[in-house]
Amino acid sequence: MATVVLNGENFSTVVAGHDTVIVDFWAPWCGPCRSFAPIYDKVSEKYPDVVFGKVDTEEQRELAGVFQIRSIPTLMIFRQKIIIFSQAGMLPESSLVEVLEKALALDMEQVKREIAEQQGKGK
Repeated sequence: MATVVLNGENFSTVVAGHDTVIVDFWAPWCGPCRSFAPIYDKVSEKYPDVVFGKVDTEEQRELAGVFQIRSIPTLMIFRQKIIIFSQAGMLPESSLVEVLEKALALDMEQVKREIAEQQGKGK
């Protein structure tokens, strides 16, 4: 699957409408972002059921602010609308595949139970 350009208008709809969405927060002037782009595109071809989104932090400053992006590139993985991974810095292809495989293997019911337990303790 080709990458999808995400912005303030479509971000929530895309994340809500798909089980797994990986997002690359990047900027055109960022050297590591430009180096990472072909890796991201290549891995996206291997996972047709995963949405690979890209947020241009220069054009989407408000969206980048919502997610407190301080360094680019930053990758985030959403499963069932929950952020399960967030990391600044580019990854080599093998590491990106490994992170994605772990994300896809997560038991989301267990993740939801753990979140509910943590929220219960915070009250």
